[in-house]
Amino acid sequence: MVYDWLMRLVLLLLRPVYYLLYHQFAWTYDFVAGIVSLGQWRNWVQVALPYLHGRVLELGFGPGHLQLSLHQKGLLSFGMDESRFMARQASRRLQKAGAVLRLSRGLVQSLPFPAGAFDTVVATFPAEYIFDPRTLDEIRRVLIPGGALVILPLAWITGIRPLERFIAWLMRVTGEAPGQPGFLPAPVRSLFTSRGFDLRQEIVSLPKSKVLVLLANAPQSPGFPPSSPP
Repeated sequence: MVYDWLMRLVLLLLRPVYYLLYHQFAWTYDFVAGIVSLGQWRNWVQVALPYLHGRVLELGFGPGHLQLSLHQKGLLSFGMDESRFMARQASRRLQKAGAVLRLSRGLVQSLPFPAGAFDTVVATFPAEYIFDPRTLDEIRRVLIPGGALVILPLAWITGIRPLERFIAWLMRVTGEAPGQPGFLPAPVRSLFTSRGFDLRQEIVSLPKSKVLVLLANAPQSPGFPPSSPP
């Protein structure tokens, strides 16, 4: 009980740090992410690429690394993010590469896109908003029938060197990588299936780390009725 209370306190204290890192201190995001992941952050994000096809909407595009990769792959990609600081970074990165900017700012619980606009929606290491029932309902709305939602929610460092073990422990206690690779809580699965998504998961193994990939296909029928939050 004491341990659980301490962990909740740690998470509460870290929330303002996460907010600043994604907003006013966004210019340090890549540096900090690189440190806490032992240089693996960008490789983790790229794990999503093989699962993306057609017209792609990225939720929480951050500094724009995946957006740039989608441009280089020749996919028609759009992005949605709440942070103007991240939008500025991503815009600069894409403009430097000569990419067309299709980035929007706003909340994912109210997407400014028509129904059936995308073949794939992706979110890499998103915040809690991705498990908001309103978010899932909006994602289902903008996906074509049978379209794919790809989420990279967690990564685990599996190296055995002392620093790797320490970072893995730190990510566990801060809630960045709880549990064990392959574990998907029943309430999470229920949240997707109650909205008609066909959910499955894969574990992608990289050198000294593993990434969890959630693959959720929207209902084949666009008229699938929304359900109440579980």
